[in-house]
Amino acid sequence: MKKFLFKISFYIIGVIGVMLFLGTYADGNTDDNYRHYTGPNPSDMILGDSRGGQAVIPYVLDGKFKGRKFNNFALNIGDSPYGQVYLEAVKKRINPDTKDGIFILTVDPWCLSLDKNLINSKEDPDRSSPMADMHLYDITPNYEYLLKHYSRSWFNIYKEREEVAKSVTFLHKNGWMEVNVNIHPDSVRVREAKKIEGYTEMIKNQKISQFRINAFQDMIKYLKEKGTVYIVRIPAFKGMMELEDKYDPEFNKKVKNIAQQNGVKFFDLSSKPDNYIYTDGNHMYKESGKVFTAQIADSILLNTPVKKN
Repeated sequence: MKKFLFKISFYIIGVIGVMLFLGTYADGNTDDNYRHYTGPNPSDMILGDSRGGQAVIPYVLDGKFKGRKFNNFALNIGDSPYGQVYLEAVKKRINPDTKDGIFILTVDPWCLSLDKNLINSKEDPDRSSPMADMHLYDITPNYEYLLKHYSRSWFNIYKEREEVAKSVTFLHKNGWMEVNVNIHPDSVRVREAKKIEGYTEMIKNQKISQFRINAFQDMIKYLKEKGTVYIVRIPAFKGMMELEDKYDPEFNKKVKNIAQQNGVKFFDLSSKPDNYIYTDGNHMYKESGKVFTAQIADSILLNTPVKKN
């Protein structure tokens, strides 16, 4: 019996050792969220969904605001819509000593929407987000995340590491999601059509939610205590903007009112969608993202007296 227990213990120790080793190779290829739970706590942050996660590039902001290091903590409408789960995650992610941070809250109708069937639910609609059960946001490797939310074999972490090749969706250490796809107009048009089809189907069961609006305002109020908040609406291709206008014709007015009520600036940069290239009609291509991010920085510098370190 003792011999058997020794073998079992030896086996368990071996498995743990292998997992600890493989976890050291987790990087931007591991999945689309892992690096959001690693690295030092930031004082300057970008929030929102995947539109913000891809269009707003931290290193461009770093160049505009010397001495700052921005982190993009915008995930996607499934994992980071504005809600209490996201707010609590931001509280864990942010540098607790932050006093003069810059916070760019990207917004679109989708991250302020909720499934109609969940409107009156007493359960938190975001309980399935990885953020709902995560405690550690600033360690590397983050074994808590890997154990809870990486469902594939950990040998894939090693086989698909950045050192071999970057994945199509690569999450940088600063939280920016770099997407590398064919942007030939014919390919993009196919993706645009799929996006419009998907979102057209989605709006049948969704509506702008007071729950989300309240949580959005809670986020603003919390971050105002840590620095200066700016709200930014990011454009998508013309077809998507038309769908959003149909979904909620008063959306910009609502966001403007929220900004005024909370004493923050709202930059609606969505009026000229044709000025940018998109990978799928919804997300901005990285080269356009560089231009767009510089425009956000310029809007901040022109409209608000921000101290440049």
